[in-house]
Amino acid sequence: MMLSRTEVLGVGVDRLTRGQAVARAVELATTRPGSFAVTPNAELVWAAQRDGELRQALNQADLAVADGAGVVWASRILGTPVPERVAGYDLMIDLLAEAAERDLGVFLIGGRPGVAELAAAQARRRFPALSVLGLAHGYFSPAEETRVCADVKRVRPAFLFVGMGAARQEKWLARNLSQLGAGLAMGVGGGLDVLAGRVARAPSWVIRLNLEWLHRLVREPARLRRQTALPAFALAVLRRRLTWGRRRRPPH
Repeated sequence: MMLSRTEVLGVGVDRLTRGQAVARAVELATTRPGSFAVTPNAELVWAAQRDGELRQALNQADLAVADGAGVVWASRILGTPVPERVAGYDLMIDLLAEAAERDLGVFLIGGRPGVAELAAAQARRRFPALSVLGLAHGYFSPAEETRVCADVKRVRPAFLFVGMGAARQEKWLARNLSQLGAGLAMGVGGGLDVLAGRVARAPSWVIRLNLEWLHRLVREPARLRRQTALPAFALAVLRRRLTWGRRRRPPH
């Protein structure tokens, strides 16, 4: 599959629909072991402006989808639009379905102790043919990291889903990719908590209106400080567009 990648404030994002992202992820998992997928949203892109390690991790990914209306908006403002938002949680669910249909093994890492087990149980309930090859919580110590990587490498899953929280999971995967032996590793943030039923996702109508961020903020007021990144991100995008307008046309 030929990819077209745009750039949003120095972070690459693939111009793919949800269906195309699923097809690309399956292709990577089955033909290019050691691949890496990321799902940048506006908050993560803004964090990458000040965190070189995070920016490098995001840009080394083999697949990067726009998980957030802010990134979709920014791509349009900057002249190289992505076709649609591809939420990381939706992509994970689609890949679990593909794994069950194609008899591809998966491994889940993330959440507090017990969350990965609950997520696996819910995934098997939804996709009875799913083969879950291993589980680990996301609160292991640095001393336990080698063991966790070895557990993954021993079973060599087609898909490795890691939910350690944005930025931390991307940097962890980038550092340990060669030690994991997975087909495709992907950071899923709080996706395992949602799948496990520990955290409720926004109603579908809220998601359609691109207001999932507001739903999270209402449920978790502590996120308010993190959400201040959104206006800063928007201003930086507009500033970039104005700069291009003075100097040249946006790149295509």
